[in-house]
Amino acid sequence: MKPYKSMSILGVILLLFAAPLHAQDVETTRVFSLEEIWKIAETNNRQLKLSDLNLQQSKLEVLEAKDRLLPELSIGGDVKANSKFLIYDNGLFSSPQDVPVKGYGYGAGYNLNFTLFNGGKEKRNVRMKQEEETRRQYEVDRQKHGVKYNVADAYFGLYKLLNFRDFLAAEIAAERKQLLLIESLHRNGIVLKSDVLRTSVKLSQLELSLSDIEKKIDITKQRLNILMGRNNEEELNITYRSGFETDSNAGAGYADYVDIALNQSPEYKMVASDLRLSEMNIRQIKAALLPKVSLYSNYNYTYPQLSFYPYSNDLWGFGQTGIKVQFSIDNLYKSRHSIARAQVVNDQAKEMANIKRDAISIQVKEAFLQQQQALESVETAEKNITKTTEAVRVIRNSYLNQESLLTDLLEAENALLEAKFNLATAQTNLKLSHIQLLAIVGIL
Repeated sequence: MKPYKSMSILGVILLLFAAPLHAQDVETTRVFSLEEIWKIAETNNRQLKLSDLNLQQSKLEVLEAKDRLLPELSIGGDVKANSKFLIYDNGLFSSPQDVPVKGYGYGAGYNLNFTLFNGGKEKRNVRMKQEEETRRQYEVDRQKHGVKYNVADAYFGLYKLLNFRDFLAAEIAAERKQLLLIESLHRNGIVLKSDVLRTSVKLSQLELSLSDIEKKIDITKQRLNILMGRNNEEELNITYRSGFETDSNAGAGYADYVDIALNQSPEYKMVASDLRLSEMNIRQIKAALLPKVSLYSNYNYTYPQLSFYPYSNDLWGFGQTGIKVQFSIDNLYKSRHSIARAQVVNDQAKEMANIKRDAISIQVKEAFLQQQQALESVETAEKNITKTTEAVRVIRNSYLNQESLLTDLLEAENALLEAKFNLATAQTNLKLSHIQLLAIVGIL
């Protein structure tokens, strides 16, 4: 009794310790949903990080453009050695008059320049930089939609492969039991040796297919980890056994998606931004035909005084403040071709906007029809599952009753396995086609 009680107590202790350990393993094994992977990718994806850096660069370019609106102010000074001050009052070849000046000199002062009017070029330059920043933001949005679609593609690819693996594993387990049954029937002289061989060959093919699926799963997990910005070999698990709800989105039609795309699509917003930039560029070039008005001021202390007569070896100060007007006459004939070229660029931007509008309409149409086709494929695959399942049941019973051949049973089993593959493929294609449609219209 004592050894038995000791073993019982030891078993209870091991169970008490094993339960927390098992719970800890379950807690550390994280299972990711698609939405969770999207959030991680938006933060850690390297392509999105690069896009964010480009956007930061555009923000700084806007600030640089605004800095150019501030007055130009400089201070300076110099120290110099003066030569003899010779005045040739009777000509270059006459004896010069030697004006006594110090052998050294120095100066210090400031210079201020503030543009009052320049055809609006500086302020327009700020608006152009702001438009470029807006375009970069559209580009970031497009990159996000692209990354989210690529993540979804890899996610549902992994979802499909994991289901394939389970289907094959279940089929292999069932086929092994069936092989044992057929071997037993063969030993009793009920079936031929060829039935055993055919079943063995099928089992080997299933095991080879399972090995291939396992390799594809590893590759897909690596791709998904890279899209998430994680280590290639980091463990990654997703939910796939519970399935997911198919979203046919029957309430929205093709015209609705086109309207959404023309208002939300980042690609269309980008070409519209290019059009606005080309229009501002035309006005920027035409501004060169207007005068430039600026306020200037300067003041300098100089030693010695050698700029005005009578000269002096004393420290002197002199400054000016005024308004300066400049007008480049050469721009009247030089800017003609620049304006014409800018107008051509603007016309190109208009055509690009029209081309992009047509391209988006086609993309939306294709994605919309693919979604409808995927929905029909899901419905067909579900019906085939029901039919092939019943066919396998009937043929298996008839084979055991020696009323049908093994080849008929194997073909029916293969058809059922293929139907399961087709259903998983159709379900993932339906989800992926819907996500692609949302990415195209810009609301993913």
